[in-house]
Amino acid sequence: MTIEGRQEAAREARIRLGMVGGGSGAFIGAVHRMAARLDDRFELVAGALSSTPEKAMASGQELGLDPSRTYASYKEMAIREARLKDGIEAVSIVTPNHVHYEAAKEFLKRGIHVICDKPLTSNLADAKKLKKAADDSGALFILTHNYTGYPMVRQAREMIANGELGTLRVVQVEYAQDWLTEAVEQTGAKGAVWRTDPAQSGAGGSTGDIGTHAYNLASFVTGLSLESLSADLDSFVEGRRLDDNAHVMLRFEGGAKGMLWCSQVAPGNENGLRLRVYGTKGGIEWAQENPNYLWFTPFGEQKRLITRNGAGAGAAAGRVSRIPSGHPEGYLEAFATIYTEAAHAINAAKKGVAVDKAVIYPTVDDGVKGVAFVEACVASSKKNGGWVKLS
Repeated sequence: MTIEGRQEAAREARIRLGMVGGGSGAFIGAVHRMAARLDDRFELVAGALSSTPEKAMASGQELGLDPSRTYASYKEMAIREARLKDGIEAVSIVTPNHVHYEAAKEFLKRGIHVICDKPLTSNLADAKKLKKAADDSGALFILTHNYTGYPMVRQAREMIANGELGTLRVVQVEYAQDWLTEAVEQTGAKGAVWRTDPAQSGAGGSTGDIGTHAYNLASFVTGLSLESLSADLDSFVEGRRLDDNAHVMLRFEGGAKGMLWCSQVAPGNENGLRLRVYGTKGGIEWAQENPNYLWFTPFGEQKRLITRNGAGAGAAAGRVSRIPSGHPEGYLEAFATIYTEAAHAINAAKKGVAVDKAVIYPTVDDGVKGVAFVEACVASSKKNGGWVKLS
């Protein structure tokens, strides 16, 4: 966080935060809690941390929550917290995908801001209904596509918006992992079980889990709108009900073309999210596992390395950098950036003023686009890779 950001945080009270899901042993719940606290903008005061009442209470005790504000269900939490004078102002929803719609709806209709994990919902019908609920509520909806929080991702977006790459022609994005190379879900590993279950995950496996991240990153950085796609989805592991690998060709409005590869059965890959964009004037390359570096190559010139907070880095990257160049900033800091952007927006809403235009975060609209992307991929693959327009 910049000096100005720290001064602002010191002037404003922490935002009272609740959490749905994310109880004991849940990786993503812990990540959200660290992200929320990193810049000192939120305080966790309530939670419905598990679908099992006993585990919910134990998780709340472990986190030091007041037992009277540790709830057995998200509905109970929404109702009671909305009535409290010092009730929660925002809620983080960190459950499997199929819970997002109903949980978010309960808080939105009571005017409580929602910070929700991705994808938005498990199906497009619910995504559209959730967008309407968010629009009608007047509350803010923040979707945690955390990779948009990296400083050098903001740098790439700014460079493209400023025309430094010229007219965009080619977008290549990939997200490769190897953790589902074997049938991990059959061992009972919770994260693998729900991600490979259509009832909890939705129609997409790797496409919903990491493909949506890749698609969102490409859209965020380039500013391009996807027009249609052609997808080839596979479930390579025997008995797996959802895709674990996808190759997707992309056609963007305006004529740019692209390709997206997402895989969770690619041995040797951990979290290999990578983006390359090429235009008439040059190209850029960024990789999530080495996030403080952005390569920029003006056409006909030598490759240039732009480092976070280093020479050549612009204002968009600088406002979300916390430490001097050379000290690595990574996944947790990028995640925290989304929470801090949310805090800026929530505090502006409390004051009844417009949020600064520099504040950027993924919204419910991005969430709808992500679910539409997944369903289009599934539909295309069923048509042997036929081109499908995004709904």
